[in-house]
Amino acid sequence: MNKILVTGGKGMVGKHLQKILPNATYTGSDIDLRDWGSVVSLFEDVKPTHVIHLAAKVGGIQDNMAKPAEYFDDNILMNTNTLKASRLYNVKKFVGILSTCIYPDIVESYPMTEKDLFLGPPAKTNFSYGYAKRCLAVQIDAYNQQYGTEYNYLIPCNLYSELDNFEHGAKMHFITALLKKIKESNGKLSLLGTGKPLRQFMYAGDLSKIIKEVIDKDIKENFNVAPDYNYSINEMAEMALDGLDKNYKIIYSKPELDGQYRKDVSSKRLKAILPNFEFTSLKKGIKKVYGKIS
Repeated sequence: MNKILVTGGKGMVGKHLQKILPNATYTGSDIDLRDWGSVVSLFEDVKPTHVIHLAAKVGGIQDNMAKPAEYFDDNILMNTNTLKASRLYNVKKFVGILSTCIYPDIVESYPMTEKDLFLGPPAKTNFSYGYAKRCLAVQIDAYNQQYGTEYNYLIPCNLYSELDNFEHGAKMHFITALLKKIKESNGKLSLLGTGKPLRQFMYAGDLSKIIKEVIDKDIKENFNVAPDYNYSINEMAEMALDGLDKNYKIIYSKPELDGQYRKDVSSKRLKAILPNFEFTSLKKGIKKVYGKIS
């Protein structure tokens, strides 16, 4: 019988996983994964056969730029301790959940494939987070090579969900924060940056379903997880306003907070592995989130 441990399981993706993997063990801020002793105690208690590693220190561009060492150190420690414990406790399957932030800031052609990962440094606006998550990809490959494990990782695009944390602005994902601003605005919508950067957005429940497929089918490949569409921030804001019948003026400020201009990734490998998977439409997903905002 599989014993599944989900780190960072109290977050947005973890909440979706709880619906479809109800018998797994979910940890959150109650376990400090930066502390080796705490990680050992966790593995001694759960004795997992499978680990889904969602845990990460995340934040917005401003916080990433203000605390780069903190973002790097915390994520490196969490990743290393969880991966090391997985090997020492003979975990059969470890699935690391990364982010498209690990990809180079600029490449010659888009969308980026899994082979483009090491063609350049991540964007300067969150370089330490990007490098820390990229290091986990390196660690997993190194473990497989040296120890004969068959661990893998997924690289999802920007996520959103009605299960996001609506109380902490700095930790809200973009679409959640955008819809909350629309709900609280009256005629004007103020956003940071220029609105020009391009992004892919995915409903977090879709990622949880793909993670379950990876576990159930023992999928060993590393692959991007993203729908094919790619919208600018401004297009996304206008789409949300139109879908919600709001005729607001969009005002942009602080262009230095644009972040990476584009980081769209190819879904070709995903389609080869899970050819019948269908993503939730943005229109449907936006209405789900907006309906939960008080």
